[in-house]
Amino acid sequence: MDHVDFITEQWARERPDLDVSAMGVIGRVARLYIAYQEGMQQTFAQFGLNAAKFDVLATLRRAGAPYRLSPGGLLKATMVASGTMTNRIARLEADGLVLRQLNPEDSRSFLIELSAEGLDLINQVVEEHVATQERMLAAMPEEERRALKTLLSRAQVAVDLAGS
Repeated sequence: MDHVDFITEQWARERPDLDVSAMGVIGRVARLYIAYQEGMQQTFAQFGLNAAKFDVLATLRRAGAPYRLSPGGLLKATMVASGTMTNRIARLEADGLVLRQLNPEDSRSFLIELSAEGLDLINQVVEEHVATQERMLAAMPEEERRALKTLLSRAQVAVDLAGS
């Protein structure tokens, strides 16, 4: 019995008319999210980053050489608000991890590119990040991981459909 079982059993006792089975799923996902975030945040902190900075650097790295995107491209890839992205870019630029350059195809806009230091850093951080994630799932056999990935994907589709 875990903490979520404890809570759902209390609800079942107090409100037997309610089916709280969804609470058991969502409660566990929420608790896992918090635990995973804590573990990953520790990794980012080792490199002087937080999740927000990592997100931008990793997005630029995933874009492939020359590791450059427009602010709009970063917004699409990270799904944060425009003002939030502007602040993230400014902080990373001040840290020397990204460069802001005029867009050669449109001089009214600019592109964000990983600096050499930013590229070196994200390459180190992503290796440790992947290792951290692996450690967090190490106790799960590969078959269970695949099943969980499939179920979580289906859950995401269900949420997306419910929001439509």
